[in-house]
Amino acid sequence: MAGFERTKQVIDQMVTDGVIPGASYAVIAGSDIERAQVGVAQTQPQAKPLWPDALYDLASVTKVIGTTTVALQLIASGQLDVHQSVHDYLPAFVNRDVTVLNLMTHTSGLSGYIPNRGVLSADELLAAIQTLPISRANLNHRVVYTDLGLILTGMIIEKILGMSIQTAVDERVIQPLQLPDATFKPSVQRAVPTVYSAQSGLLQGIVHDPKARTLGEHCGSAGLFASVADLERFSQLMLGQIDVPNVLDQQTITSLYQDWTPNHDLRRSFGWNLWHRDAQSLPVIFHTGFTGTLLMLDRERQTALIFLSNRVHPVVDNASFLPARRRLIAAWLAGRLQIS
Repeated sequence: MAGFERTKQVIDQMVTDGVIPGASYAVIAGSDIERAQVGVAQTQPQAKPLWPDALYDLASVTKVIGTTTVALQLIASGQLDVHQSVHDYLPAFVNRDVTVLNLMTHTSGLSGYIPNRGVLSADELLAAIQTLPISRANLNHRVVYTDLGLILTGMIIEKILGMSIQTAVDERVIQPLQLPDATFKPSVQRAVPTVYSAQSGLLQGIVHDPKARTLGEHCGSAGLFASVADLERFSQLMLGQIDVPNVLDQQTITSLYQDWTPNHDLRRSFGWNLWHRDAQSLPVIFHTGFTGTLLMLDRERQTALIFLSNRVHPVVDNASFLPARRRLIAAWLAGRLQIS
């Protein structure tokens, strides 16, 4: 595909250099889609090849496909007010100044360590999150990325809809959009493994994120497993190439390609991150996932990058991944400028 040779070269090099075991990826350019797999599914305890329609732990990409999309639906229907205090929806949330918009743009000022987080039950963890301190200096003025905002938004959605956030995502996004493989409950055989240790064995088909494992169906920040095919269809919706208004209408989708932060100058959309080339062009919206996933969307040029890897395999400690991902993003951003 013209313009994206460098993108593919960077991904190949990530495998060659051992930065990732392998990757499944796709580049969308208008009506053309080029998809590929490179490398292996795992290296430990023995090497295993990748397979078609492999499911990856999306980690935080769950936030934008799932929780953000459902939140946008509720805004459109008038059931959710982004300028309303979180306390009004969740009375146990102690701060009365933080809004839903703050949660979704990571401008809430939420901070603080949760003692003994690993031994808390789901209810105890959710209760602890609602009593964390707020940084007044950061509230409305600084983006500090945190899973907690999307967990809280998921809790608000649960209050509004009377169902778990993951059930809501399944019924309101995955099913109506007809995503072929996406699920919160993957079969072990279809899921690409994440971490491995001789003591604990291979983590496969179970979400990697510790908070997501504790919260289960009540986690709005992680937990979704999906294939490249799922993200292709979701990307086509977000680019306006298909129209599924009962998931999101095109006016709502278009509104995401702008700064939603309280002062409109912090380069975050609603749930999504933004990359600006210049003031005259629409920004790119994108999101990353800790496990090694990435989704980038350019509605103006009708192109997308879908990149799924398990960079935490066999171990999380992988200092070479972030620089390599920056090179991948730069290659795709440069390549898309060659799209006529």
